[in-house]
Amino acid sequence: QVQPVESGGGLVQAGGSLRLSCAASGHGRTFSSHHMGWYRQAPGKERELVAAITWNSASTYYEDSVKGRFTISRDNAKNAVYLQMDNLKPEDTAVYYCNARPPVRIWWGRGTQVTVSS
Repeated sequence: QVQPVESGGGLVQAGGSLRLSCAASGHGRTFSSHHMGWYRQAPGKERELVAAITWNSASTYYEDSVKGRFTISRDNAKNAVYLQMDNLKPEDTAVYYCNARPPVRIWWGRGTQVTVSS
């Protein structure tokens, strides 16, 4: 079974940048045939989809608050999905998760914490 593993989070000042990575764990496992998304959950809030990409990178989606600041990409040869986050704002503080779109329940992992200080 594929299990996405997120990395790249951290503490950054407002206006800074981070690049999140998502890799598929498990030998021979791949999510290259799946549409993928980055989701986030802030304290006290519901988990939300912030960006998504089709399996072949032909189309992307961004939630309104991150348009022009976040860029999702993938490299199917490396079995990886990325989220470049620029001009970060304190309201971007959350745990970020990688999952299919629509999400696969058993693929939810621990995520990676992103904290943006003002």
